[in-house]
Amino acid sequence: MKISFLLICLLVLTVTRDCTSERCDDWGEDTRKLTQAYDGEPVRLRCPLFEDYLKHNYSTAHSAGLTLMWYWTGKGKDLEEPINIRLPDNRISKDKDILWFRPALLNDTGNYTCMLRNTTFCLKIAFPFEVLKKDADSCVSINKAAEVVIFPLQDTALLTCPDTTGYYPTDVTPTVNWYMNCILVDGFVDRDPKGLSLQFINVLQKYEGNYTCIVSYDENGRPYNLTRTIYVKTIASHLQARPPVMITPNDKQTFEFIAGGELHIPCEVYFSYVNNSYTDIGWRINGKSEGDFTDQRVLVNESVTLDMGNPGAKTIKKELRIKNITPDELKHNYTCTAKNTLGVVSRQALVKEKVGTPRYITELACGLGATLFLVVCFVIVYHVYWLEMVLFYRAHFGTDETIGDGKEYDVYVSYARNAEEEEFVLVTLRGVLENEFGYKLCIFDRDSLPGGIITDETLSFIKKSRRLLVVISPSYVHQGTQALLEFKAGLDNMALQGNIQLILVEFKSVKNKEKVKELKLAQSVLSVIKWKGEKSKYPGGRFWKQLHVALPVKNTSSAKNSCSFHMIPQNLEFETEFSNNVTT
Repeated sequence: MKISFLLICLLVLTVTRDCTSERCDDWGEDTRKLTQAYDGEPVRLRCPLFEDYLKHNYSTAHSAGLTLMWYWTGKGKDLEEPINIRLPDNRISKDKDILWFRPALLNDTGNYTCMLRNTTFCLKIAFPFEVLKKDADSCVSINKAAEVVIFPLQDTALLTCPDTTGYYPTDVTPTVNWYMNCILVDGFVDRDPKGLSLQFINVLQKYEGNYTCIVSYDENGRPYNLTRTIYVKTIASHLQARPPVMITPNDKQTFEFIAGGELHIPCEVYFSYVNNSYTDIGWRINGKSEGDFTDQRVLVNESVTLDMGNPGAKTIKKELRIKNITPDELKHNYTCTAKNTLGVVSRQALVKEKVGTPRYITELACGLGATLFLVVCFVIVYHVYWLEMVLFYRAHFGTDETIGDGKEYDVYVSYARNAEEEEFVLVTLRGVLENEFGYKLCIFDRDSLPGGIITDETLSFIKKSRRLLVVISPSYVHQGTQALLEFKAGLDNMALQGNIQLILVEFKSVKNKEKVKELKLAQSVLSVIKWKGEKSKYPGGRFWKQLHVALPVKNTSSAKNSCSFHMIPQNLEFETEFSNNVTT
């Protein structure tokens, strides 16, 4: 019987104990409280229950019979374990609501839980703790967040090394070294290090950056370091603090819009830096603020531009847009208001309806524009392709000039008698004009009969030809040559009778044109087709197109490819006879 009673009591106690454990109020993990420390440096963890979650402090809780217990879950582990505070050298210890690490090691990284409980009450909360290693060749780690302090420019400020109180005894004077961006500074300009404080005599923008204080001290014969980093941010001097300055709209501006179009009015305001101040900017339409706009056509876009020369200052631009604006809406009151703690500025935008251009003027302008565009296009096309256009017209609509004119030859070729020009005339010119274009050429040295008088035959050939093609070169202008006789005869025929036209082909440039007045005159009134060597040899090139345009319009299907006579070589007696005739 006694044994049964004892078993029942033991069962009741076990159930009661389990129920008590289950009633523990778990507040989860406080991710806002991330404590970071460097490997090998002391650190203290304070239970968050007595900072933000409970009205009573540790002493009150302890007096009420509550016990504070510590647990932790190592990084990468799932099992929560009690913290071992019996390590050698007391590396981990408890002091009221604080858990001490002297020093903290990389393996201490994890989630820590503090639990406050008795037999009827249980409350716990967890928070993360991370131990970091300093970056190589650096006094800090980029993964450790730095505290930010703000100093006004041209002011005096005091920077204090944070979170060092209570780490070492009050009778110990630590050694403090100050670094700017991890560079030890011995002689600060306008900055005076005094132990745990750094005095800024005159705050300048170039002094902005990371300041690190390393506090060194001994405790129980062991050296310790505390590394703290503060980021100093500079802002504009309080002496420059001003109410908002509205740039636009202003009294000199008038915004004109066409009914049915889109209204867009910018509101641009400059805000100087004001400590602990708000910046507000907004539009009002007929007294209605932005929060009351319900029309989907009304849009407000905002952009911010920082003033790089004045830290903390900025320009805010808010643009009001209304699509498909009506005539009545153009008469509304559009007011922009900006304010900070120092003042308020408000200004109305001057809006009026823009008189639209009459429709017939718009249509006329569009028609004239289209016409002008077509004319310009036609001029450009004609300038580039006029040769092709002329040749196309001649080929399809041109009248054959050779019908009924009584002429025997299409072209009489006049040239200087030397080997180079003879090859050009007899091979190049003749080959293309006769074989490709179907013209009938008359070349004196090829087509004249022996025994005749050169002067008479020359004049006779010229009269029987529709064009006189003159191949200009320095050799051509020599006095007493047959070529010059041909040129003068053709020029006289064209000037007096008008039954032949001259075509000037510049084979080589002539510098002394003054020696032959007729040539100078002809070049001043007639266009010259220039031979450009290798560039002009292609039969479809510009040279041949220009030459083709200057030649007679002819139906090439019935043309013959040569004169009725065959070339007969001339001898020295012929040249002597020609020279004598020219002299006489």
